[in-house]
Amino acid sequence: MKPSSYSPHYDKLRAWMKQKREESGLSQRAVAIIVGRHHSVVGKLEQDRRKIEMLEYVAYCQAIGADPHEGLDIIIRDKD
Repeated sequence: MKPSSYSPHYDKLRAWMKQKREESGLSQRAVAIIVGRHHSVVGKLEQDRRKIEMLEYVAYCQAIGADPHEGLDIIIRDKD
């Protein structure tokens, strides 16, 4: 069994995160500065190379002006 960070549900969440970041007009580097992390961390979150931690996810959403509930709803709807 693959780890949960590689499930199709996370693929949809990562795609949503990237889409929202791009809609906000921010680069990965800009988001990284806002959240106080290295830009490679943001890239790895979006590219399925790093597990999405809940507090990191919320900080990411706040940085790009996205509602974290919207991303969670994607996962919840997809599991039904």
